[in-house]
Amino acid sequence: MKFNYRKLACLVAAGALSTAAMAETPIIGLITKTNTNPFFVKMKEGAQEKAAELGVELRTFAGRYDGDNETQVQAIENLIASGAKGILITPSDTAGIVPTIEKAREAGLLVIALDTPLSPASAADMTFATDNFKAGEMIGMWAKAKMGDKADDAKIALLDLSTSQITVDVARNQGFLKGFGIDLNDPNQMGDETDSRIVGNDVTQGSEEGGRRAMENLLQKDPGVNLVYTINEPAAAGAYEALKSFGMEKDVLIVSVDGGCPGVRNIQDGVIGATSMQFPLKMASEGVSAIVEFAKSGTRPSASSGLDFYDTGVQLITDEPASGVNSVTSKTGLSMCWG
Repeated sequence: MKFNYRKLACLVAAGALSTAAMAETPIIGLITKTNTNPFFVKMKEGAQEKAAELGVELRTFAGRYDGDNETQVQAIENLIASGAKGILITPSDTAGIVPTIEKAREAGLLVIALDTPLSPASAADMTFATDNFKAGEMIGMWAKAKMGDKADDAKIALLDLSTSQITVDVARNQGFLKGFGIDLNDPNQMGDETDSRIVGNDVTQGSEEGGRRAMENLLQKDPGVNLVYTINEPAAAGAYEALKSFGMEKDVLIVSVDGGCPGVRNIQDGVIGATSMQFPLKMASEGVSAIVEFAKSGTRPSASSGLDFYDTGVQLITDEPASGVNSVTSKTGLSMCWG
């Protein structure tokens, strides 16, 4: 039988071209805290859509639970070994993950923190996130405008995340107070204000049950509460249930931050007066684009003007617009929400 060397040569060449093409396809890693939180589900969706559009390979990983640093460490090591060009990560342990992040950067990977900055933030090449201070400031301005002259006699309950003074927690809280016109002592510290309108702070762990419990505690301190700030919309829903149990739900204004679809529906239902919407899909989508650009040209993403991170935007959602405060309705919000 005559051996066809020309055919063999063609097959070898085709295989080499295929291998080269595969090698040229950038690998990008997305590592989220969990696969179950709707915020991270939407983030993954945004990354997948953009990766498909740009023709890159996206590999996704997630912690088994919120706080699972070990799984995130393993994911980064996997991506380094795979020759990935970059990593998008929502860190579960903002300080504990840093030594592994440093290994990735030393190996030439671009690392972008999504939503949650590392500790220190400079451990990543850039953070893509909501301007949480602005998000808080917007709901504070809206609440002040909505209350009008009654704002001078407000009795404010602040339902925070925890006592750990986490960056996001502090920024939203302090932004809200500034927006409402309350003097801040240290903008990097919650709970040190002296304004008599503040009834007190309590913690919710960002959950509905936590919001209910915190609201009950602050009502015991002062049953005249008429304005409630909450770290997120599940906490707001819990606060509303507590107020409802005392027949106070019509007399108290609740504001929050997140922009999840259940929260926007609670705007429609009158549970929450206003919320500041984040854009997790945009965070991840623009993060993928930044890594692709880095792979092509070596260009690293820059921070937004006047900030030390890349701002992915925030939008006030309310069905009761207030003069001087830009907002959109819950109907519009439902076309943009996540979860």
